[in-house]
Amino acid sequence: MTTTSLRKPPDASMGGEYRYHLLRAAIERFQCDLVGLDAQRMAEVESQAHRTFDLESLVLSSPEALDAVVPEPRLEEALNALRDRYPDTNAFEEDMARNGLHEAGMRRALQRELTFDAVMQRVGTYAAPITEVEERLFYELHRERFETPERRAARHILITVNDDYPENRRGAAHARIERIAADLKGHVEQFGELASRHSECPSATQNGSLGLVTPGQLFPALDKGLFGLAAGDVSGVLESDLGFHLLLCERIEPARSVDFDQAREKIRSVLEQRRRRETQKDWITSLRQNQQRPGCDRSSRIPPLHQIGA
Repeated sequence: MTTTSLRKPPDASMGGEYRYHLLRAAIERFQCDLVGLDAQRMAEVESQAHRTFDLESLVLSSPEALDAVVPEPRLEEALNALRDRYPDTNAFEEDMARNGLHEAGMRRALQRELTFDAVMQRVGTYAAPITEVEERLFYELHRERFETPERRAARHILITVNDDYPENRRGAAHARIERIAADLKGHVEQFGELASRHSECPSATQNGSLGLVTPGQLFPALDKGLFGLAAGDVSGVLESDLGFHLLLCERIEPARSVDFDQAREKIRSVLEQRRRRETQKDWITSLRQNQQRPGCDRSSRIPPLHQIGA
């Protein structure tokens, strides 16, 4: 397999690679290319691009990057992913040229980016393993993450109060909702049909369905009314700032907790990701500290990965 290797420290004068960081920063911050930036936004983009380019250069000049290789098919895949955002090759090349880039410069920039990612992934693998004690501590300190509140499947009928319309003035609106409530007595199965015919809530198009509701999602009066019902019951007339309501509690899903054994795999994944990020951050800090020490070859001063954070 053909591979591409980056073995020498990058030169800050490498225009295409730096232009790629500029373009990436413009898209991330302002969702536009370099041509669309005014002077103030360009200054912000340049500041971000300098930071990301310098970080990339720092990592690529480390001993860990000396044998890092990017398989040629992976480089082609990344380049083709960019081309595929355009209707054809000409449009891609024109847009690159408009932003001061060309395919050779873009290829070098992607090579750097992919090599950077490979080095950082390698550094992440040196993170210390997560212990069961750490997993259990995380579970105990974040129990709320492993609890699902009670949920209720509900339907809803609303008659709004609006003095601009005679049928929606307060007295008329209340009389209308009372008639609907009377029609529902002994005929709960007709709630959806009546919601579709009479409700002035957008949910009328789904026969009044509100889906699964958790505490605190509705107006306080409606919330209290819904969570005080038994499954299959219809509320009395309730009032909110919108008008008058009827609620049907169709189904209750009780609150539940996920025990440690069920949550353990997810906890481990979260802690491993955090530990990898911490290891990468510590390693970069070490690179920067060694970069600032005068008097000897920098690569000889960077400690082995297993010593980072020791």
